[in-house]
Amino acid sequence: MRAHIKSWGTKIIGARSLDLVRFHWTKWRLRKRNRAFIHKHPDLVLPPPYMLYEAYKIDYPSYYHQGRKTASWVLELASRHAELAEATILDWGCGPARVTRHLSEFLPQATIHGTDYNADTISWCQAHIPSISFRQNKVQPPTSYKSQQFDMVFGISIFTHLSLENHRAWLQELHRVLCPGGILLLTTHGEVFRQKLTEGERTLFDQGIIVVRTLDQEGHRTCSAFQPPDAFESYARPYFDVIEHLPGKVESWGLAQDTWLLRRKQH
Repeated sequence: MRAHIKSWGTKIIGARSLDLVRFHWTKWRLRKRNRAFIHKHPDLVLPPPYMLYEAYKIDYPSYYHQGRKTASWVLELASRHAELAEATILDWGCGPARVTRHLSEFLPQATIHGTDYNADTISWCQAHIPSISFRQNKVQPPTSYKSQQFDMVFGISIFTHLSLENHRAWLQELHRVLCPGGILLLTTHGEVFRQKLTEGERTLFDQGIIVVRTLDQEGHRTCSAFQPPDAFESYARPYFDVIEHLPGKVESWGLAQDTWLLRRKQH
């Protein structure tokens, strides 16, 4: 019922308008917390508020500390299956470098890249984090990277904002830029997010169909995709072998996305 009301209200008000209202409210609500963090870390370069909100949330302590924690988590999972000390790694959909900026701390000999479709975000990253190579991509593939350039690619909550057509297209492109046997780490909206769907969407989800709620621009936070695990695996199977699938759970802070560790097939 709540999902139906939210969907109905969003259509009336407009996804972007509602999102801007949410942005200003969140910015005001967290103003003291963010000011205190800036005062404590005057030399730390931080992204503009809306850029941060669009990619994550307007919470500077969380952006920095949780970003570092996520970087450690990504590398810990991937290192179970690959040697990463001198790897070439791509953060696909890097946003304002929440995770990317920390990777060199853990892997000082690795080569780190970041890419995102948002031109303003990439310009900010290039200007403020020059130690990492950043490039802009488009919502649709291909990227400008060479074939078999990367030992590892990861994308945190990227497929969760893509159209059905781009699920297959991006899996094919990520296969292209990864070395044979390379590792791909992705997150999706799995079974635990079923509660967020309307009745009609749940029916499709239960039939094993990926549900795309296209309220606005693809790639933006107002476009959401929900992936039944079997359906996502069927899209990935032509290009990747599944090494691990970690279903999301209800956590104290909210719903955790599914995590997929995939290995690029040799062909």
